[in-house]
Parts: sequence; C-alpha cells; structure tokens
Amino acid sequence: MNFQPHLLIVDDDERIRGLLQKFLIRNGFLVSAARDAAHARRILSGLDFDMIVMDVMMPGEDGVSLTKAIRETSTTPILLLTAKGETEDRIAGLEAGADDYLSKPFEPKELLLRINAILRRVPEADDADSAPKVLRLGDIRYDIERGEMWQGDDLVRLTATEIQLMKIFAATPGEPITRSKLVEDLGRDRGQAQERAVDVQITRLRRKIETDPKQPRYLQTVRGAGYMLAPD
Repeated sequence: MNFQPHLLIVDDDERIRGLLQKFLIRNGFLVSAARDAAHARRILSGLDFDMIVMDVMMPGEDGVSLTKAIRETSTTPILLLTAKGETEDRIAGLEAGADDYLSKPFEPKELLLRINAILRRVPEADDADSAPKVLRLGDIRYDIERGEMWQGDDLVRLTATEIQLMKIFAATPGEPITRSKLVEDLGRDRGQAQERAVDVQITRLRRKIETDPKQPRYLQTVRGAGYMLAPD
C-alpha cells in the first residue's frame, strides 16, 4: 500500500491555494487547505498532518506566530513561504520552529523537492552495529536508532529538521561537519542563505541540549571547520 503524506496548505490567496492543491495532489499527496491562521487552527485541532506549507504574510495572525503556536504542542514539519528578499521573515520563521522556507515566487518543482527533502529522513549510517546505540550529552540521552532524545523520563520534542541534524551528527560524533555539508545532507540548495538557516537551526537545537547554549559543551562550533557533536 502506498503511503500518501497528508499536507496542509495555509495561504490567504485563493488562486495560489488552488494551484498548490492541484499540483501536490497530482504528485501523490493528500492535501487540505486553510485560508488563514484561524481556519488552520480549526483544522489542526481535529486532524494530524505529515507537513504544513504556510504563507508568512496573511491578514490577522501571520505564519510566524502560528508556527510558534504549533511548536508548543507539535513537531509536524513546517515549510514557510516568504516574500522574496524578506530575510527577517525567514530568520524569524526558523527561530519560531519552521523547518525550511521558500521565497515567492517559486517553481512548483522546487516546492516539491523541498517537501520531499523534509519528509525524507537521513538514512541510517551503515556501520550502526559497531556504533553505540545511545549517546550521552550530560543529562540528555539520544537514542540513535529511534532518533529520540530524552531528559530523564521526559521525551524532548524535536522538529523534523532537528531530528535530521541529530542523525547527521550522531553518525560521526567527535568529527566536525561543515555548514555546506550540513546544507547538502539536509537536502537543501547550496548557498549562504541556507547556511545561515542551518546556524539558526543549530542555535535552536543547542537550547534543547545545552545547560548554557551560549557556551556549548556538546554541540560545539569548530572554528573554520563547522559544527561537531561531542558526547560524553
């Protein structure tokens, strides 16, 4: 049986909503649509989705604010659609918990690539048998096989992108990974904007791992070489 991911499109532009819906259904997705944040909240209260594609600029509550609200209870992947050149929107969206962003206007094919990259998990490392199954980061335990992070008896909520980042780092603990390699492994386009986006994701991940995120002990910056996971 083919698994059809269920997407929620949130956009106040009826024409764009309709076009995206048709295009994504043609490409094998189940698609629901909401005309604004309030409508999206009503739909989300009754349904679970595999991913949310949401415009940032909407009348009433904007996409960044809704992303923040969704992140309080859910780790459903979120892709934000931002106006071209609105760097502040993009950074604010990523800080609020979005997994990625796409600037309007965009090619539908590129949207499809981004959606598939986010939905696809990074494959397990081949030598997983010889590697430890659990990494310890102070009082945090990271289960490599399940992609789960625990603090004591509490499961730490990770977004889809944070799960991917942890899998990438856990495959080679103690080895620095460049920002451009992280961008590539996350299935993103190369470029400085995406590298900055990775920096924001790392900052968010540190808040969940580190006692003092400003002085990271476990997710370290290696000058000139990128980032490195240094478990106990």
